[in-house]
Amino acid sequence: MDGLTLTVPQLAAGIREALATWFADEVWVEGEIASLTRSRAGHVYFQLVEPGPPGAPPEATIDVALFANARQNVNALLRREGGVRMTDGMRIRIRGRVDLYPPQGRLQLRMTSIDPTYTLALLATERDRLLATLRAEGLITRNGSIALAPVPLRLGLVTSGGSAAMADFVDELRASGFSWHIVHADARVQGDGADRSISRALATVAAAGVDAVALVRGGGARTDLATFDSELLARTISGLDVPVLTGIGHETDTSVADLVAHTASKTPTACAATLVARVRRFLERNDVTWTAIATRAAAAARSRGVALDERAALVARTTRARLTLGEHALTAAEGRLRREPAQSLHRAALRLDTAAARIDAADPRRTLARGWSITRTASGTVVRRSADLAPGDQLVTTFADGTAHSHVTRVEARPPDAQEPLHAD
Repeated sequence: MDGLTLTVPQLAAGIREALATWFADEVWVEGEIASLTRSRAGHVYFQLVEPGPPGAPPEATIDVALFANARQNVNALLRREGGVRMTDGMRIRIRGRVDLYPPQGRLQLRMTSIDPTYTLALLATERDRLLATLRAEGLITRNGSIALAPVPLRLGLVTSGGSAAMADFVDELRASGFSWHIVHADARVQGDGADRSISRALATVAAAGVDAVALVRGGGARTDLATFDSELLARTISGLDVPVLTGIGHETDTSVADLVAHTASKTPTACAATLVARVRRFLERNDVTWTAIATRAAAAARSRGVALDERAALVARTTRARLTLGEHALTAAEGRLRREPAQSLHRAALRLDTAAARIDAADPRRTLARGWSITRTASGTVVRRSADLAPGDQLVTTFADGTAHSHVTRVEARPPDAQEPLHAD
């Protein structure tokens, strides 16, 4: 056989020696965390990757091992910078030594330190970029412009099921004594893909006909809360037609989700307290309104009572005056009735005497006695003009001492001034 034959351990040792020579010192490497796990022994393992285009595999990947003895130093650095927590999807800058792990033949970076400011600066830069974009599109205030119901008792709740945040929120509502109805949608609230989980949950509860949606999460590291700076989540909230109230458990920072929401509170408890206070204010205003109505009604009743008393007194006075006038009128009428009968009887007697004289003067018997006669037709009609007669008519003439019967043979009309009488047989 030609050349030197190496055993596997010898080859591994040679590679380690070459790496030690090539990478004599520790190196700083930046990339994105993937597949992070923590062992019971206190070690942390993950991959540091450089993502490729969407849908494509990473451009490069290297295994990273953070052993328990170095982990304490790394955690101290993370806490000092305000609570950074390594999670999948977070971009970091770490220091370590390039090494080969012979039992598995795996090239790895043995991590010894981290630069938290690198991660925080990236998050801040991305957050500022996103806010500028949302402002330019008018999305920052869109959800805040939606009217919140005065009594929002039907609520959508988006948070991790069974979490302390959920318990704090629900307990605050329950303590109010009001009748709440909660539609809960479970969601991941940190880590890779959490923004997609929350967005789906928001859409689900918003479609359930709720008055408002509460998005809550308990406290945690600043990087844990980076989920709430997600562009996907921000656009989901601004696109809903239901007011979104946030209670994301960080006291000092404000997330992008807080800024695009209708109302932002610092904690889940504070978010619930905001809703309770709104319902209580409505009920208090209601009580004040009804008290004012009752007071005004009582005052109006008292005022109307006084007016009624005054009107009753006026009616009484007017009635007494009218009764007095009526009494005087009756007395005068009684006097007239007593005087008028005798006068009336005398006048009536005079009228009767006059009428009797006229009747007596018009009595036909008196006229007949003076030599007049009355001629009637056979039907009894008095003949007054020649025009009332025709040849052949039967006539009856009455005299004072008897009657005569005749018939007409001829009728001759005379001028009005002629005096010759008509002849009858």
